Parts: sequence; structure tokens; C-alpha cells
Amino acid sequence: MLHSFSFRQARTAALPRFVRLAAVAVVLTGMLPGCVKDDGTIPNPFNPAKVTVAEPRVHPEGVQFDELKQRYLVSSRTQGRIGAVKDNGTYSTFADDPRLISTIGLNLDLPRRRLLAAVSDGGGNTSRSTPATLRQLAGLAIFNTDNGRLTNYVNLGALRPGQQHFANDIAIDLQGNAYVTDSFSPIIYKVDLQGNASVFLENQQLSGGTGFGLNGIVFHPGEGGFLIVAKANDGTLFKVPISNPQSFTTVSKTQSLVGADGLLLLTPETLLVVSGSQQTVFRMNTTDTWASARATGSFATGAVGPTTITRRSLTDAYVLYPYTATSPFFEIVKATFQ
Repeated sequence: MLHSFSFRQARTAALPRFVRLAAVAVVLTGMLPGCVKDDGTIPNPFNPAKVTVAEPRVHPEGVQFDELKQRYLVSSRTQGRIGAVKDNGTYSTFADDPRLISTIGLNLDLPRRRLLAAVSDGGGNTSRSTPATLRQLAGLAIFNTDNGRLTNYVNLGALRPGQQHFANDIAIDLQGNAYVTDSFSPIIYKVDLQGNASVFLENQQLSGGTGFGLNGIVFHPGEGGFLIVAKANDGTLFKVPISNPQSFTTVSKTQSLVGADGLLLLTPETLLVVSGSQQTVFRMNTTDTWASARATGSFATGAVGPTTITRRSLTDAYVLYPYTATSPFFEIVKATFQ
């Protein structure tokens, strides 16, 4: 689920924040010269190893770390509302709306003060699910990050009526266009800053058959901009050029990524892939701009139903552990790769 990081965007729209974080990284480098990871990042000893949230039956699917407000934002399959979580485990409602049947992937667009949420209905929210929306809903909800106000709601499923839909994850390019995967139809949608929606790419190669198809998605600013998209049922990674999506290619790899869910582009050459069915986060690296990739590390989560992963500052990645739909708590855990 979520997830993209714009390196050029961090150097321009959010330059003061990036400079501040870079200064912290320099200090940490001096303090911890032996702790630089293979991927070039520096673990932050001040970040918690785990955040446990005693909020029952939330069953979150998506997570984003809000650096400015020092909080995690989490979605909910079972309740629809979006929550805010502090490091001490305190949970509060960030946003809610009757149209939020199940919120899935999130993307925090801090430079534009937006939180984007994929909205679907897989039957997990029994209080809001209806026959008209069950397995037919693909929505994109957009919120103001300052106050949680819903500023726009886009009905993506209306672009292909009569098909099954499940809006899953979101990437944002440098211009602010959002790209949303559909797990039940072989479609990637595009929504511009004005809220205009279109089918960006539709191809049967993106289909998951009777199961989940497209899932995690991230934007990469290289080569004029492209998307990396994961297909859950068989673990395929696709590279999709923004300028010519029909020319998409498959990323060559030897590591099985079956069950691929959330993605995080940690550096231009490093992609973290959460596989729920394998209970593992895989670290994938490339030397040819994602024509191919190889596994360079892994983090075993255990039987916690891991779904997605988010960056925290310049240093750490945190995995979301939803557990089950009836669980009395969920956790957000720092990934440590072997």
C-alpha cells in the first residue's frame, strides 16, 4: 500500500524540511560512523522500535508518517475512518465521512497539504457496506492535512461501470497527479490536481484473475518519471513510464514477491516490498533503473498480516501490523533488515 517518495520534490517544494533533516543525518553520521546501512541510510536511535495502538477493530491497511506533526496516519478496512497515532500509542480520529466504507492505501502529499485515501468496499465494514458498493467501489478521497476536512471525493469506478472494483494504493508524481491501482480490474487511474479522473492504463496483463491483482504503487522521478507497480497474485513488478504507459515493462527479478502489497521507494535504487502472504518485507535493489532488481535483504514480520510500509525521516521504515479484523490493537514496527 503507499508509499512513494519524490526525491526532486523533497529538494524543491519541501527544501527547508529536507535541509533540516539532512543536517540531522550529518550529525548522526558523526555520532554513529559504524551504523550506516548497506543502502546508505542511517538508523535513528531516537525513533521507537514499535508503536502499539490499543484501538480495537480498526484493521488498518494503509499508513503514512506525517513528519511535520510527528504522527502516523492510518486507514481502516472495518470502520472507514482515518486515524492519527502518536508514538505513545494514542489514537484519535483524523477524518471521517459516510462515503468512507473501507479506506485502504494512503498517500501523504505534504507540500500540497493533502492526504489521499483509496476507498473501497470488500465487505469489511458491515455498518457501511451495501449491495450497490460491495466489490464495485473505487473512490479517491482527498483531505486537508491541517484540519482533516474532506476537500474532494472522486468516483473512479464510474469510468468503467459494470466492472468489479477495489481502489487499493496511490502514488503522486511531481505535478501532483495521483495514480490509483484497482485490484479487481486491470486498471491504473489518474486524477489531476483539479480532480479530473481518467483511465491511465488498462491492460489484461495487470489482471489478478479471480484474486487480487494490482496493489502497491510508487512514483520514481528518473527517466522523465515512471511508476513501479506490484501485482499481488503473482508478485510481478511493472515499470510504467508516465509519458507512455502502454509501453510498460516487467521488472526482471529472481526473488518471488507473491503477495506483494505496499511499496516504499527508500532511495532511487532501493525498493521495499511488503508481502503479506510471505510475512516478509523484501529489500530490492537495482543497478539499471528498474529494468531488473535483486533482493539484498529481508525483514520477517511473523503472522501479523503486514500490509504496507512508510518512511520516517531520512532513516527508518515502519511496517504496519493490522493483525485481524477483530483485533483489540494494531502495531507499527521499525523494519530491521538481515
